[in-house]
Amino acid sequence: MLTIACLSLSGGQGKTTTAVLLAKSLAQKGYTVLAVDADPQSNLSTFLESDVGEEMPTLLEVFKGTVAIADGIYATGIDHLFLIPSDDALDTVQDYLSSSGVGAMLLGKRLEAMKTVFDICLIDSPPQRSQICKSIIGAAHQILIPCEATVKGYGSLVRTLDAIKELTEIGVSQAQLLGVIPFRDRWVGNNQTHESRMCIQEMITEVGKELVFPSIRESERYKQAISQGKTLSALGAPELESPFETLVQHLTAIIEDNHE
Repeated sequence: MLTIACLSLSGGQGKTTTAVLLAKSLAQKGYTVLAVDADPQSNLSTFLESDVGEEMPTLLEVFKGTVAIADGIYATGIDHLFLIPSDDALDTVQDYLSSSGVGAMLLGKRLEAMKTVFDICLIDSPPQRSQICKSIIGAAHQILIPCEATVKGYGSLVRTLDAIKELTEIGVSQAQLLGVIPFRDRWVGNNQTHESRMCIQEMITEVGKELVFPSIRESERYKQAISQGKTLSALGAPELESPFETLVQHLTAIIEDNHE
């Protein structure tokens, strides 16, 4: 199982949008996908239409080991796509992770039981440099950083790279950078705005051109696709699928290399 974290240390950077649409794209290609909602705001759970009752296990119970991980996994309405949901109680796991002694490695240990069940695990992260965030970095094989094509987004990218470096340097994580995906890339007609162009260029300078994926453009179509459960093509905007098509192709190559 290839574990990918959608990680960015500011709000509004497109993590959940990216996680939802990438998970659906991978599932539509026939991959068995486990989506993990590791953000106490639980937007991924909402967008994947999780209907988990109050007494049903979520990521909190999986983290604490009070249930087997299989008991915290639920089918979605999409073939091949499954979910470990969260709720706002997940915030209470911070102290548990901090005092456990293995907090940064704990999520990876829990996911180990699923390594032969799913092709890909996709984790949506919270926007803070927290114990949960550290455990996500520790669990990930690859990290995808969505960041807004703004000065704030570039700052988020720098902080996120720093958090990854901190854990890889001490040997807690072996995660590699899958790449950066610019979010809300603004265009006016056929012209990209100056801010978007300059910020994306700074992203390229920071990580290299080969690690910057095609942009998620500023468009209400993405929200509509998520809220209506439709593809972008069905909404008449197939050109907006390009970032996810490129990501799927890239991940397919990684999976095939791992199988050889």
